[in-house]
Amino acid sequence: MSTEFHLKAGAAAQGPYALDIDPKRAGWGYSSLRVLDLPPGGHHSFATGDSEWIVLPLSGGCTVLTDSGETLELAGRESVFSGVTDFAYVPRDAHVQIASGAGGRFALTGARCERRLPARYGAACDVPVELRGTGNCSRQVNNFGAAGTFECDKLIAVEVLTPGGNWSSYPPHKHDTCRPGEESELEEIYYFEIAPAHGKEGVGYQRVTPSGHGRGTDVLAEVRSGDAVLIPDGWHGPSIAAPGHAMYYLNVMAGPGEEREWLICDHPDHGWIRATWPDQPVDPRLPLYQAPAGDAR
Repeated sequence: MSTEFHLKAGAAAQGPYALDIDPKRAGWGYSSLRVLDLPPGGHHSFATGDSEWIVLPLSGGCTVLTDSGETLELAGRESVFSGVTDFAYVPRDAHVQIASGAGGRFALTGARCERRLPARYGAACDVPVELRGTGNCSRQVNNFGAAGTFECDKLIAVEVLTPGGNWSSYPPHKHDTCRPGEESELEEIYYFEIAPAHGKEGVGYQRVTPSGHGRGTDVLAEVRSGDAVLIPDGWHGPSIAAPGHAMYYLNVMAGPGEEREWLICDHPDHGWIRATWPDQPVDPRLPLYQAPAGDAR
């Protein structure tokens, strides 16, 4: 199995970014992800270029300023395991500054695009929190940048939280072929954080198997906090959280389709599992948290 698709923490660091994945690095056309660590009082400026971006606090809060005069204050959160966060959308062909008084860690999820949409604030209270699956396939999805939830040109981004011992991204599914109304063609990045327990760092596992399309992606990776997995094609799943350690991953997707939509095809050997879900309860540990009732600004 190839290791080119599993980027261990630090392996894709560049300049100010702890993780820097762009289309050239990934060998594809659209999806990008950067992770930025800022010290107290720190700031960082960047040009958005030919991509739209969502600035998503992973820990801490920040102020996002654009060269067209918008100032977007993000309250942020303590960690990805503590709550839903607000976020900021910034368009292509702009210059942006991120500043943080208390410091923090921030994800920049990006996608090459054609339309230049306005910069906007996304309130935490407006993020739909979905419980998906039941039993040991239960997980929580924070649909902050899902298609149909928040307008972007190409970018789709969501957060998934999986309690320790559970499987998510299951049944394995793919979205590597354009079949209108049935399946989207989307490149995807998984970025992981694993909750520590009893003073010990945790691990999780990610599987991707070839679908017969594209690059024949084949991955079986032990993932830790700060790792990323690139999925240009293939059946992806399960994402397995080790017992005692909740798993977080950030999904970033984009592709060439005219319609911005997430349409998936289940693996034919495993899709039957969905039929068992109505007979089981959702894991009582979920939701780990709900979106706040009001705007946190």
